[in-house]
Amino acid sequence: MKTLNIGILAHVDAGKTSLTERLLFEAGAIDRLGSVDRGDTQTDSLELERRRGITIRSAVASFVTGGTRITLIDTPGHSDFIAEVERALRVLDGAVLVVSAVEGVQAQTRVLMRTLRRLGIPTLVFVNKTDRLGARDRLGDIRAKLAPRAIALTASPDELAELLADGDDAFLESYVDGAAGEAECRAELVRQVARGALYPVLSGSAITGAGVADLVAAMAELLPATERTGAGPLHATVFKIDRGRAGEKIAYARLHSGALAPHQRIAFYRGETEFTGRVSAVRTAADDDVALAGDVARVRGLREVRIGDRLGSPGPARRGAVFAPPTLETVVRPVRPEQAAALYTALTRLSEEDPLIDVRRRGHDLSVRLYGEVQKQVLSSMLADGAGIDVTFEQTRTLYVEKPVGTGAAFEDLDPGQRLYFFATVGLRVEPGPPGSGVTFGLSVELGSLPLAFHRAIEETVRTTLEQGLHGWEVLDAAVTLTHTAFYSPNSVAADFRKLTPLVLMAALEQAGTRVHEPVHRFELEVPAHAVSAVLLKLAELRAVPGEPVAGTTSCTLHGTIPAEHVHEFEQALPALGQGEAVFLSEFADYRPHPGPPPVRPRTGENPLDRKEYLAQVARR
Repeated sequence: MKTLNIGILAHVDAGKTSLTERLLFEAGAIDRLGSVDRGDTQTDSLELERRRGITIRSAVASFVTGGTRITLIDTPGHSDFIAEVERALRVLDGAVLVVSAVEGVQAQTRVLMRTLRRLGIPTLVFVNKTDRLGARDRLGDIRAKLAPRAIALTASPDELAELLADGDDAFLESYVDGAAGEAECRAELVRQVARGALYPVLSGSAITGAGVADLVAAMAELLPATERTGAGPLHATVFKIDRGRAGEKIAYARLHSGALAPHQRIAFYRGETEFTGRVSAVRTAADDDVALAGDVARVRGLREVRIGDRLGSPGPARRGAVFAPPTLETVVRPVRPEQAAALYTALTRLSEEDPLIDVRRRGHDLSVRLYGEVQKQVLSSMLADGAGIDVTFEQTRTLYVEKPVGTGAAFEDLDPGQRLYFFATVGLRVEPGPPGSGVTFGLSVELGSLPLAFHRAIEETVRTTLEQGLHGWEVLDAAVTLTHTAFYSPNSVAADFRKLTPLVLMAALEQAGTRVHEPVHRFELEVPAHAVSAVLLKLAELRAVPGEPVAGTTSCTLHGTIPAEHVHEFEQALPALGQGEAVFLSEFADYRPHPGPPPVRPRTGENPLDRKEYLAQVARR
């Protein structure tokens, strides 16, 4: 049997969960059709999802058609949960992008299609809700806003053949020679869809079932399936973490090669770090207890496993990050102070299921990262329902970053005359790195000048120390070089290097200097022509940088950038400015220098910028 893993993606409320439910029902995988309104669909399994009628976590279900097992991954539609979509994209063979026939192409739909096109993921477009009042043919919108090379599968053979010929020179030659019959057209359609060069469009209704059988047939015929085989070494990607009734981890993994069975001891990798564990149970979407290449499996027993880990092979993950990390942060506190420790435990468990919330202690407070305000509401409900902890949040704030502006160097040698000293010598140089490089660490000393464990201690400490720069923000685009080392046998231990490195690093960073940068979104804005002046005034007020308006028949299109901290405010003001007719699309673009005095974030933990206090804190620890 072949396997096919398909993501169902859409803007919120376009009907993708209802479509997933209808697909399962029509295939006989479930015997009762659930409803989002009733809260009893197969894939919205969280109580919170059922209450709110939205998808928060990706869900997996499957059915068989012909000789292919199709596994559906239903993803969230709300932009606050884009991280769940990203994790699903890592393991897909293809996608179905759902567009509402009533609302048309919406902002999140465009973000998703841009990503699918960039990654080359084969995609079908399903225009849903054709049974609703206000439904319209959306092919023109899809071509204009999503993919110029989109075509209805109901198009005439001549129209299809001409579009195929436009996308492949060899087929063009065959078409011109009159040698491209119906079978050749269909084969070429499959090839172009597989490489993301053509996007078939189907339409129907998830509620009535109209067009769903055609969609299933198109999935099986046009999207590239994987042969289900146990050949080759095990290589799998973990894309989701869930919890069993007893709180045990359940890892969802897509197998790219090999096999995975219960009681099997395996290695798994996070970056270059290796872990080992014994698999206690395996269950595929088809309820098999052995998973083969192409399967999505629920794996129990790996206590240390996290999202993004590679099982069996240390090779690179199949796809890297495709969306920007969160650019917002909030402090969360328990209503009852005595639950502070329990809150940290609960948030840590939630961060294993969604690593990008990135729980951090900040003094006596706990902070989490967010994509938007809806995540606050969801976290609050999850903590109340799952852990019995009521919480409050501080006002959401923007996450800035720092970047070095010059070069600095510092050096510390062992000084036995100090009251407190470390059996270590460390010298470091800090300088600007290439844009987007994060933090790089290099050596200008021989690797053998220190035991490997000491080198690792220095590098790991460099990276953790740079989570708080001179103004308290994470330092990015920094190149750090180890310039001096020495150890003192038999006294030196890795802890000496971990304690000394922050002092040396921050002294070098002070000499280099940093500048605070703010996250910036690129935007695309379509407004009625009569509203352009008011919109431009608002954009100027919010420190946006728009380009020249491009005039259309009745509207104007604007492209530009806007600080992330003002995106929500602009979205709130836009309906009145554009009289309900404006369309705004934004996504993270980059960081740019923050104008005016740099915003400061309070430091947490030991402060290596204050040498005397730092040494006292280390001594007390």
